[in-house]
Amino acid sequence: MPATQNGNVSATITPNGVATISFYHPAQNSLPANLLQQLTRQIDEAGANTNVRVIVLKSDGDRTFCAGASFDELIQIEDKEAGAQFFSGFANVINACRKSRKIIIARVQGKAVGGGVGLAAAADYCLATQFAAVKLSELAIGIGPFVISPAVTRKIGLPAFSLLTIRATDFQSAQWARENGLYNEVYDDIASLDVALNELTERLASYHPEALTGLKQIFWEGTDNWDELLKQRAAISGELVLSEFTQKALQGFLGGKR
Repeated sequence: MPATQNGNVSATITPNGVATISFYHPAQNSLPANLLQQLTRQIDEAGANTNVRVIVLKSDGDRTFCAGASFDELIQIEDKEAGAQFFSGFANVINACRKSRKIIIARVQGKAVGGGVGLAAAADYCLATQFAAVKLSELAIGIGPFVISPAVTRKIGLPAFSLLTIRATDFQSAQWARENGLYNEVYDDIASLDVALNELTERLASYHPEALTGLKQIFWEGTDNWDELLKQRAAISGELVLSEFTQKALQGFLGGKR
């Protein structure tokens, strides 16, 4: 995937039906609104494609998996409607993963922050490296992980979610994420991660498609209200991001990065 200033999303499908959806952004694979829209569309299209048996969700590069929301866009939000629309981008990606008929495997090669943790949680199965530490930093900038919380809590439970949210400036290790259910498997490096990923997806692609779809439905039982729930959560975040506290925190963060 070519590295562009605005980032991009691409998708490929192997002859045996493994669809790989990759995203990239030069700012540590953060996700502005346009990439969130593209991700949603690609997940929807892969899920509807009868030639696809399993979906891999990954980012490019060998470091950060996903740094979450684009702070450059957050600081430009001027009203609560625009704020709700931005955070709905994450809601749409999570709901696309939830409603897809295909099993989604996340490949997490490096750190996952904020919305990046939400992406990992929205997958049905997650493979990571030992370098894939996780952090929910939202509270430190005056908002909270409201949109992604249903997906994350569903995977790791309320006690672990509470630790991630309260310890907003602290990374938790990949081993911690595995022990608490966010990651299913953790590998020493990217090379061994990719070997395991290829073996797993090849095996899954050989299984009965309807059996995989039935399993997917079981995984997501009890989440039928998420279209409305995540929309409501996006509105909460969209209003908080306008606060003086959050705007100052974002300016301080961006000033420190430039």
